[in-house]
Amino acid sequence: MNANGIKDIVIVGGGTAGWMTAAALSRLLPAGHQIRLIESDQISTIGVGEATIPSIRAFNQLLHLDEDEFMRQTQATFKLGIEFVNWGKEGDSYIHGFGQIGRDQVLAKFYQYWLKLYQLGEVGDLEEFSINTVAPRNGKFMRPPTDMPNSPLADIAYAFHFDAGLYARYLRGISEQQGVIRLEGRIVDTQLRDANGFIDALVMENGEHIHGDLFIDCSGLAALLIEKALHTGYEDWRHWLPADSAIAVPCQSNGPLLPYTRSTAHAAGWQWRIPLQHRTGNGHVFSSKFMSADEAQSILLGNLDGEALAEPRLIKFTTGKRKKAWNKNCVAIGLAGGFMEPLESTSIHMVQTAITRLLSCFPDKDFHQADIDVYNAQSDEEYERIRDFLIMHYKLNAHEGSAFWRYCRQMEVPDAVQQRIDLYRSNGRIFRKGDELFADASWLQVMHGQGLRASGYHPLVDQRSKEDIGVFLGQVKNTIRKCVDAMPTHAEYVAAMCAAQR
Repeated sequence: MNANGIKDIVIVGGGTAGWMTAAALSRLLPAGHQIRLIESDQISTIGVGEATIPSIRAFNQLLHLDEDEFMRQTQATFKLGIEFVNWGKEGDSYIHGFGQIGRDQVLAKFYQYWLKLYQLGEVGDLEEFSINTVAPRNGKFMRPPTDMPNSPLADIAYAFHFDAGLYARYLRGISEQQGVIRLEGRIVDTQLRDANGFIDALVMENGEHIHGDLFIDCSGLAALLIEKALHTGYEDWRHWLPADSAIAVPCQSNGPLLPYTRSTAHAAGWQWRIPLQHRTGNGHVFSSKFMSADEAQSILLGNLDGEALAEPRLIKFTTGKRKKAWNKNCVAIGLAGGFMEPLESTSIHMVQTAITRLLSCFPDKDFHQADIDVYNAQSDEEYERIRDFLIMHYKLNAHEGSAFWRYCRQMEVPDAVQQRIDLYRSNGRIFRKGDELFADASWLQVMHGQGLRASGYHPLVDQRSKEDIGVFLGQVKNTIRKCVDAMPTHAEYVAAMCAAQR
């Protein structure tokens, strides 16, 4: 190892973020690094990050996890997307599915051909043209086959629902096998170096001092290092994303095992439903300015599928991000770096991308500012693009009689969000910005699902006749339908491939 290389890495906080970081660094960094993780059994984690997006599969593969074994260990189920109920108007429902919609053509994207006939009233809704929305509507699932590249089955894109606590425990075992040292205890103080304000040591409750070169703050909303010690500052986005509270409770599973997350809008927020093998995760995200915690809890408990398995837990948060995710010799990963409500299941993904960025910009003991600056710039860009996607959900609501939803509908939004809305409203145009997380298909499904309608379509679509387009769309729809009919149910597939012990 380079004589000036980082040798001692200290991770503060366990939970999903801490053990994902420990597992990845211990797997990928060369020999010679000491990685210690400090956590306290007395401090509970947030524990609501139980739904993921497809990128989690790449992270698990990086760790060489066997997918079926991972699912058994974490009581996991498969996820093809998110159903949004009552987000447009009362009674509306649409699925934001993973993966592509139809088959893009040489001259224009598939959805532009669909738009032309949809505006003429001659074709069905968008959901009919993606296997990732038709399959969950019918409770079906299978992994994409590797030997059918031209079939819609090859387009199946999936993620997972899992028990976040069990996932952290699973990764802890892997991390410790790879040499990570877990230290039990509470941090009571942080000592900074006089010369440059870098973190020098963490003072434990028992008086021990833990020194390190690089400190990674995975302490969640407490932000022990990045904020309490380094006073980095925070950007508050509640004027755009006004929910500031959540009540979470697990309940007994009841009914079919569905391969999607559900988000149901209520009077001042929304409720999540995440089906696991052994229980269902539930929570009510709401704005305390428009609803009391007691009322929010009553709504949540009145809309469970089965008996509650624990006392409801109130979580307070401020949507936004740290002004610097990397400050001096401290990198904040997970909720210590910022909070984005779990509307699109991005929390665990953002842990994953932060780890990837850190590895890409991994420092030496000089901590060059150029590395830190590019890390922070990329982190800021990711947070802002995800923020904009979430804002659009709220902006495009059509609820009547609710002060909360009226505020969201009337609020001024960032220029980038308004520009996307205006572009789609004109001629159905969607332009992805750089490497942002959400692709055209995601923006399309949410905008259309919540009632935004394009007044036109791409002119190159007119190169084909209306009749030819109708035949093309009909073939896509019918092929998807036949594939879904042949798929097993989600429950059957889980039972056959990765059933966990009860």
